[in-house]
Amino acid sequence: MTDDESPRPRGRATSDPSGSFSVSLERGLSILSAFTGNRSVLGIADLARAVGLNKSTTHRYVATLTKLEYIQQDPETKKYFLGPRAIDLGFAAIDSMELTRVAGPLLQTLADETGFTASMGLCDGPDVVYVDRRRSGRRSSLAMDLNLHVGSRLPAYCTAMGKVLLAYRDPVALRQILDRTDMARRGPKTITNREQLTAALAKVRQSGVAVNDEELAPGLRSFAAPVRDRSGEVVAAVNVAVHLTVAPTTVEALAGRVEPPLRRAAAEISKRLGYRPQP
Repeated sequence: MTDDESPRPRGRATSDPSGSFSVSLERGLSILSAFTGNRSVLGIADLARAVGLNKSTTHRYVATLTKLEYIQQDPETKKYFLGPRAIDLGFAAIDSMELTRVAGPLLQTLADETGFTASMGLCDGPDVVYVDRRRSGRRSSLAMDLNLHVGSRLPAYCTAMGKVLLAYRDPVALRQILDRTDMARRGPKTITNREQLTAALAKVRQSGVAVNDEELAPGLRSFAAPVRDRSGEVVAAVNVAVHLTVAPTTVEALAGRVEPPLRRAAAEISKRLGYRPQP
């Protein structure tokens, strides 16, 4: 009997007729979940009881998690506690929740002020992931729905938020991301040449704003600005999306209207996250 065929941990039976459920992954996460505030140091026997597995099976999972630094072992007591990788995940979750809590009202203000949908995204490899999205409260034709929602992903190279997030990555990380990016043509003005994209990212760093002029889809324009944390690192991007059908004007004219409130919103979110620009 293989790991994925054997009984699941106690209390976690899950029906999955598609067959896409991973029991092994569930077991590993169950072991991590066993560490709580009042039970932060556990032995193999404690973990086996907590997840409903025998000791030898539990030990295999613990050995893997230890090798990956999600768990560490005290050399004297031989007991285990959460390692740096697990702690990093916890802080990342806290930071993400703090980010959306702080940004939400300011994104709504931005949407209401411009009349367009405002969003915030994070970088995940070659993609930008939407973590908040606010429509304007105005009852007007300026509001638009691109069928995007929290959790939606778009390729970073052809979106305004994506270009902001790529522009501020260190050169090594940027090169690794671009190596994984298929720069296919998606709109009439998509940048499909790596050197041209690199030049465009340099302009973003210089101006502090990224523009998407029909690079993702015909008729779609968007403008994005960076959000920084207390250390000054760019951790997110904020954008305003506009379609030519509701704003049939030049990019320059639209930028003059949208960029000032966009910059203010991004700056205020950064400020509330603790960022203080150097004088």
